Amino acid sequence: MRVIFIGDVMGEIGQTMLTTYLPKLKSKYRPQLTIVNGENIASGKGITRPLYKLILQAGADVVTMGNHTFDKQEIFEFIDEAKKLVRPANYPAATTPGQGYTLVKINQVVVGVINLQGRVFINPIDDPFAKADELVKQLQDKCDLIFVDFHAETTSEKLAMAWYLDGRVAAVIGTHTHVQTNDARILPKGTAYLTDAGMTGPYNEILGMNKDRVIEKFRTNLPVRFETPKSGPGQLNGCYFELDEKTGRARKLQPFSINPDRPFLE
Repeated sequence: MRVIFIGDVMGEIGQTMLTTYLPKLKSKYRPQLTIVNGENIASGKGITRPLYKLILQAGADVVTMGNHTFDKQEIFEFIDEAKKLVRPANYPAATTPGQGYTLVKINQVVVGVINLQGRVFINPIDDPFAKADELVKQLQDKCDLIFVDFHAETTSEKLAMAWYLDGRVAAVIGTHTHVQTNDARILPKGTAYLTDAGMTGPYNEILGMNKDRVIEKFRTNLPVRFETPKSGPGQLNGCYFELDEKTGRARKLQPFSINPDRPFLE
């Protein structure tokens, strides 16, 4: 099973990078499943119905989210009917709309896509490790492969989740911190791991936000309104991996980056 994952799409530049390069990446890698994190696509925070559709039209099969899932009020109008949209599964089940996982069938292979959110240095919700146990147990007889987007702040929490799930899921890919890490590997029991896939959005800014505003915040420690630029050079980050449909384990993991310093190569 060939899979592409695209890291946090941010703002209008991220939208342009996604619609421009995802079709080219799909032509190059020929993935059978494409997953895109879309929690920042609406001006850096949240998602709207038109932007959810834009991600699908660009070529995604599943859209994962994160801590900004509910930042746009509009999401409450469509999240329950958006069957390809997955918000963090460890939001309180009794009070949170939407779904924490989805199943995708490709030919005769069923892939479970789970979204979880960390609790360290981020708005705490339910225990992601307990929820991971619950969902893996629930899905293991229904799925040939399980993919986890773990949206978390710290490397240690992401590593802990990967080692905890090693051998039980095919891949644990981190999102949220917006800088692609150089630690892609396949763990001993067969789980592909990357601390952060990186972001898709502005290139000459700071984590997708206007760099002058961020610098001002650090220099003055006064309230500053962060903004996502609408023009300028962009970047797209993500990874490609190959999963063994019979064993449910990973065989290959390859991060990729597209930006002015690393142009796309056919």
